[in-house]
Amino acid sequence: MTEGKTSTAEGISWNLTDFYEGIDDPEIEKDITETIERADDFRDRYKGKIKIGGLKPSELKSALKEYEEIYESIGKVASYAMLCYSQNTQDPDRGALFAKAQEKISEVSNKLIFFELDWQSLDDEKAEEYIESEELKKYKNYLRQWRRHTPYMLSEKEEQLVESLQNTGKKAFVRLFDETIGEINVSYEVEGEKKEMVLDQALSQLYSSNREVRIAASKSITEAFKDRKKLLTFIFNNIVLNHSTIGEFRGYPDPMTPRNLNNRVKKETVDALIQACINNVDIVQQFYSLTRDILGYDTLYDYDRYCPLPGGTPDVTYEDSKSQVLDAYGKFSPELRDIVEQFFDNGWIDAELKKGKRGGAYSASTVPSVHPYIMLNFTDKTRDMMTMAHELGHGVHQYLAREQGYLQQSTPLTTAEMASVFGEMLLFDKLMSEVKDPQTKMNLLGNKLKSDFATVFRQVIMTRFEQKLHKERREKGELRPEQINELWLEANREEFGDTVVLTEDYGWWWSYVLHFVHYPFYCYAYAFGELLVLALYDMYKEEGKEFVPKYLDLLRKGGSEDPEDLLKNIGVDITDPNFWERGLAVLREHVKMAEELAVELDMVQR
Repeated sequence: MTEGKTSTAEGISWNLTDFYEGIDDPEIEKDITETIERADDFRDRYKGKIKIGGLKPSELKSALKEYEEIYESIGKVASYAMLCYSQNTQDPDRGALFAKAQEKISEVSNKLIFFELDWQSLDDEKAEEYIESEELKKYKNYLRQWRRHTPYMLSEKEEQLVESLQNTGKKAFVRLFDETIGEINVSYEVEGEKKEMVLDQALSQLYSSNREVRIAASKSITEAFKDRKKLLTFIFNNIVLNHSTIGEFRGYPDPMTPRNLNNRVKKETVDALIQACINNVDIVQQFYSLTRDILGYDTLYDYDRYCPLPGGTPDVTYEDSKSQVLDAYGKFSPELRDIVEQFFDNGWIDAELKKGKRGGAYSASTVPSVHPYIMLNFTDKTRDMMTMAHELGHGVHQYLAREQGYLQQSTPLTTAEMASVFGEMLLFDKLMSEVKDPQTKMNLLGNKLKSDFATVFRQVIMTRFEQKLHKERREKGELRPEQINELWLEANREEFGDTVVLTEDYGWWWSYVLHFVHYPFYCYAYAFGELLVLALYDMYKEEGKEFVPKYLDLLRKGGSEDPEDLLKNIGVDITDPNFWERGLAVLREHVKMAEELAVELDMVQR
């Protein structure tokens, strides 16, 4: 690590005592033992009862409540273990606890899988009687969602085998990936000054206004990936094979089917989203053509994608970011501000940079009996403040949705990004309204556009890369790193056209994208959320304060309704293929605004 403080977030770490006192707390083992005993007892009392129609709706409701409590109990242990592990993926004791928690989740799941299978074995008429009963109103959507998976379920023994083998299959490779990426330390030298830093800090150098810094950091990051190419390629090949093998056994018609099912969204809706983005990719190319002219470069390369426009924005401290984010949320809703403040005051945020810590940022919903926790890797840049606003959007969403209970608090990914992107918009609008200097405004707008493009077009491009990767792996067998590199470059060229030249080095940059490993086909949800929010934010600007209670109600409902139904309640139809054009039109308008500002500031010729 570099000498002295790595960022102003040093010392900002989680207080996890709302779970347990530490990884050696005997309450952990006690909770595991009691949960497994409850699962055994539940199985003894309920196995086969649904299948023969032997439960009244009120009895099924009681069973579901108990089932939910059991999963929340083991979920509490698993959430704690995951958070501890995220803080230091190199600590063997934390790794051991994380592995144990994963194994115990599998053990509980194997004992309880009968419940889902018995429900799915009912004929449609009997299942509908249960679903429409007044007693089961709370679980109506959850029970319907279970039925959607019916065609793809295996026998109980097969389901138990799949779940158990994942601990030495996908889950093991996910952990290996996290530990491999977590131990990366990047070193480079610019103008005689040597730098050494963790990967997230090195990635932040790509936002430097100094091209030599960007080039040096990019080359050093590439070398770090290449040094681990054998292992990372092996991990990726096995993750894709695991996904494909399970998909074949279950009879999924498409590799994306399980993700679409979990997201509760139709394939046609996802296809329309992806196609709309591809049809409008010229927006990205228009902006990067403008960027090239403003910077005066003959050619933009991949390491120039996040270069700030002239004028720049100053670094921002953690405390200043906190103040700005609280104000942004407070102007929208005092209730949301109060919730956000709890994250800062109670140690629910981990923002410091340190070796071994998981990269990136996320908000973990954990369990309703506790509360969400947010991970940041704060490097004192304006984009870190935007990330803070983004993750706190997740946090308030998860906090409000706790009232739905463990089974229905989590939203599908399609609406999971809704509150996070909305939070970013609140902060961006606040910053833009307060800035007087047009050059700073231009810089903020440019940064936001690059962020929006990363959230919309880049995520769609990554989904298309995954589609090609999974297809190639199925058809050609294990892929060499150079083959994956070419798939990655081919997909990314589709976004940038001839406005950005992608170097051979950039071919290796699929290596660190955790979504490909942790959550196959997750990425399109970001584009879904961004374009959805652009539509919702337009509604907010039109309706003003009248929009606020409707929005908060959306958040409180969590995953208790399907996205299509949830959004129809406020007049949004995501099944309309033209819906996505509305959000894309906003991005196009923002690019036009950037072009006009550039002319006003004499950055380019008329």
